[in-house]
Amino acid sequence: NSGVMTLLRPLLLDVIPNIQQTAALALGRLANYNDVLAEAVVKGDILPQLLCSLSEQNRFYKKAAAFVLRAVGKHSPQLAQSVVQCGALEMLVICLEDFDPGVKEAASWALGYIARHNSELSQAVVDAGAIPLLVLCIQEPEIALKRIAASTLSDISKHSPELAQTVVDAGAIAHLAQLILNPDAKLKRQVLSALSQIAKHSVELAELVVEAEIFPVVLTCLKDSDEYVKKNGATLIREIVKHTPELSQLIVNAGGVAAVIDCIGSCRGSVRLPGIMMLGYVAAHSENLSMAVIVSKGIPPLCACLIEEQEDHIKAAAAWALGQIGRHTPEHACAVAVANVLPVLLSIYMDTRSSEDLQIKASIFAKRALKNILQKCTYLPALEQLLHDAPPNIIKHIVGQFSKVLPHDSKARRFFVTTGGLKKVQEIKAEPGSLLQEYINTINNCYPEEIVR
Repeated sequence: NSGVMTLLRPLLLDVIPNIQQTAALALGRLANYNDVLAEAVVKGDILPQLLCSLSEQNRFYKKAAAFVLRAVGKHSPQLAQSVVQCGALEMLVICLEDFDPGVKEAASWALGYIARHNSELSQAVVDAGAIPLLVLCIQEPEIALKRIAASTLSDISKHSPELAQTVVDAGAIAHLAQLILNPDAKLKRQVLSALSQIAKHSVELAELVVEAEIFPVVLTCLKDSDEYVKKNGATLIREIVKHTPELSQLIVNAGGVAAVIDCIGSCRGSVRLPGIMMLGYVAAHSENLSMAVIVSKGIPPLCACLIEEQEDHIKAAAAWALGQIGRHTPEHACAVAVANVLPVLLSIYMDTRSSEDLQIKASIFAKRALKNILQKCTYLPALEQLLHDAPPNIIKHIVGQFSKVLPHDSKARRFFVTTGGLKKVQEIKAEPGSLLQEYINTINNCYPEEIVR
């Protein structure tokens, strides 16, 4: 408000290098504060001045200038576009070749903040020739530089298969894969994130990541003491298994399912989410893969997530995963039912605490999972439990299952009378001629008339 920007601008061209650097640093800190001040830096025509003699300047000024560009570019795609338009990318790419690691780091950071907004800005960073230099940066000895370069490659890869492919073509995967075993947790986070962003786009890209022999090394990350390393490790595995049954089978063979199940059991909150999704994707592909999740004891931790987690999106994911496991055959459905999952799903579906968006989402996923499992479930004690509490649209599926099993199973018929199931069925008001009425008639026909009466 006091007009500081206009006072700082001429100082960028001061004869004393120290004053130039300090002025740049001041502008960077102002721009970093919020988008309004970053906007003022752009409108004050400060960026061209900043870049004016960058190539001849010393490393301190280069670092400060890259900091200003990062501080302006981070707020919005529009501000990042202003940075690109003033020709900053070429300058930043030149800085990536600097002998000083600090200058490389500052430049890489600024490029990452520009690339993360959208694919157009990411493409501009690629077109400026940044990728081969970033791949060289992850091979440098300095840990901080490796981290930022990996993070920037992740930000470039995330937008589209084409951008991820350019990162792959520069040979990034092999160098990233070698860093998975690095003891530095922050570096591992970024490396796993970059590999996830590459693998997520297509089967071909996921296969390239797998071919870099990242298994079973990645599975050690699921036991890491750093929560984000765990989360990003699980995310990477999820992005690979989602594509095809073959990729899923490969990860199952490497011990991936058991490792993810342990990981879900050992942590809480959002760290669990990618692991939950991974189990759901594996189970969705085929009966055999779903059975692999069951045999590895994947159902109890998923059920625990339904009960323990407060966040509705985590509950929704767990409900979805259980639905994928139970939807294949009666055997699969029975495995889910025996773990006492159905009453929990029903209570989430019936939970009308709030009408928030996520709450509705959890409810929808719970309902879908219930339907998927009930349509295959022939484990009567679990169905019996639901008979007394379920709403009409779920009752239909439960009664349908009884009508399939009871005619062929005399023991079940006796059990159904003694537990009060038959009595409950008589109380159900069904539309004449409806599917539900047909189911009820089928059940009633299994018994002598006086028992029904």
